[in-house]
Amino acid sequence: MGSSSKISRRTLVKCGLASAGLPVVSKLLTSPVVAQAQAKSDPSFAAVPGEKGVQDVFGAYDIDPNWPQPLSALPGNEQWSWGSGEGIFAENPDRVFILQRGELPNIKRPKEIDLTQLGPSIGFPIGRLPWRDATSASPPGPLDGPNHGTEDVDWRWKHCIVGVNAKGEIKETWPEWDSMLRRPHAIYINPYDRDKFVWLVDDYRHSIFKFTHDLKKLVLTIGTPNVPGADGTHFYRPTYLAWLPDSTMFVADGYVGTRVAKFDKDGKFLMDWGQKGTPPNDTRPGYFNGVHGVAVDVPSGRVFVNDRNNHRVQVFDTNGKFLNQWKVGDQPSDVHCLHLSAADRHLWLFDRGTNKMIKYDLEGNFLYSFGTFGDFPGGFWGVHGMHVDQEGNLYTAEVDNGRAQKFTPRKGANPAMLIGPGVKPVWS
Repeated sequence: MGSSSKISRRTLVKCGLASAGLPVVSKLLTSPVVAQAQAKSDPSFAAVPGEKGVQDVFGAYDIDPNWPQPLSALPGNEQWSWGSGEGIFAENPDRVFILQRGELPNIKRPKEIDLTQLGPSIGFPIGRLPWRDATSASPPGPLDGPNHGTEDVDWRWKHCIVGVNAKGEIKETWPEWDSMLRRPHAIYINPYDRDKFVWLVDDYRHSIFKFTHDLKKLVLTIGTPNVPGADGTHFYRPTYLAWLPDSTMFVADGYVGTRVAKFDKDGKFLMDWGQKGTPPNDTRPGYFNGVHGVAVDVPSGRVFVNDRNNHRVQVFDTNGKFLNQWKVGDQPSDVHCLHLSAADRHLWLFDRGTNKMIKYDLEGNFLYSFGTFGDFPGGFWGVHGMHVDQEGNLYTAEVDNGRAQKFTPRKGANPAMLIGPGVKPVWS
């Protein structure tokens, strides 16, 4: 029942009903007054209040099943499809960057085959479930080992950066940078930068690259390419970025690194904080295992860090002073990325282990979640990057499904169940 229809035992005792037997209590709880109160409260739990029937499979969103167009639609690319989706960023609804790890063969879902020679009642693929793990199939392989399969047969290192419009049409590609990239991880435009430089994090190259808005020129490299470390000129597999209004930048560093690094607007190293913890249950402030996400709440000056392998969020001030933490769940919990909705000031996380988008307030109180596992339009498997444009459209990039998706707010949706945009860009 909703909170407006709760009846305490104390109330029942006062009314002389606690010992009157279940039929009397049951009658009271199903009386027209109580039922009316319950009916009034129930719509608050729906993404679209008052909607009859259906269910909130995709939360407060509709899915655009035709966005983006297939990568095979590019001339000469008919035999190739999207690879592992690493990052996504919407400069505006009509220019969206998709970042991926190369391409995979464009093949249809296999017919189910009998594998009973491996054991009784075994078949593949299982109906309704994804059949190809793009993050395992896509290049690049481990730093110390080769990729799976054969190049130009099982995978291709092409189209790592793709630009699409609101209709999902592929409008821009930048093949000139493919050979420079090793494992592109995230892509951004600093929302406080009127020149709209494009930032790209490559965790295998231990570097962050800054390009002109048209991605025609590389203007800055932070980190020493191919050389890992943990100082002002080295990273160890960095992951994500976040900014303050003066363009001070925070770097989550990273898969192997165990710190947050801070740089000024010109890329000059200022400071860092954090040290290696003991996974998976380290609760000590400032100890990290898998720094895989960073977000900033500007009004309060708080920096939220995804301490992925310790299954928690840690909160600091902008100089690294520990303020708070909360746990996001035991196994299979595996949070991939953070998004801070600026207007309503809530923190959204995607949990790869549960395939859920999770909403917290800034003190860590759990408020809402949605999402379902699958490779059908609207399903999730391994959301690794997420962004919201100025119109409230939600974009996701999935490492496991190997794709990007676009979700549009449903008509009449409860705003509390929508993921709000980040900081309003100075250029919008």
